[in-house]
Amino acid sequence: MSDTDGPWLVVGLGNPGPEYAANRHNVGFMVADLLAERMGGRFKAHKARAQVVEGRVGPPGPANRRVVLAKPMSYMNLSGGPTAALSDFYKVPAARIIAVHDELDIDYGALRLKCGGGDNGHNGLKSLTKSFGPDYFRVRFGIGRPPGRMDVAAFVLKDFSSTERKELDYFVDRAADAVEALVLEGLERAQSTYNS
Repeated sequence: MSDTDGPWLVVGLGNPGPEYAANRHNVGFMVADLLAERMGGRFKAHKARAQVVEGRVGPPGPANRRVVLAKPMSYMNLSGGPTAALSDFYKVPAARIIAVHDELDIDYGALRLKCGGGDNGHNGLKSLTKSFGPDYFRVRFGIGRPPGRMDVAAFVLKDFSSTERKELDYFVDRAADAVEALVLEGLERAQSTYNS
């Protein structure tokens, strides 16, 4: 049963380059890095302009699932191109694609899992939806709204605050757990555990 329906594609959204690494907008990359670590894999360059790790999640045996983790190297607003190319290469339909991304309209650290929907002004999601439609899964990682009148673009491209960083590892860990639960148990069970 494990591979009859093929692999899942888990795409962490972010911007490539060290200057973006700790930005709020790069939390998708952080979750993908942790998942790669758990799978014992290292990201390697793929011709689809992405970094990729192939591995498995779940217990040893027939219950586990093949997963391709990806970090598009195209910048956030062009994430759809590399993701669509990977989806073609690995033969993964949109129904088995999970995008992990930052979400302004959710309090910091809270998670929401869903399938389909709009892009809520998120350029990464906009690009994915343009490339293969809206019917993919999203693990939305809350970063909260910018304080005062701060520009949204400036806020998402800033590093997490020192206060936020104290809990960041815990929240990234929980988001990685949520991705694994979504792959192994399906949306409803994962939502009932992780939607906060």
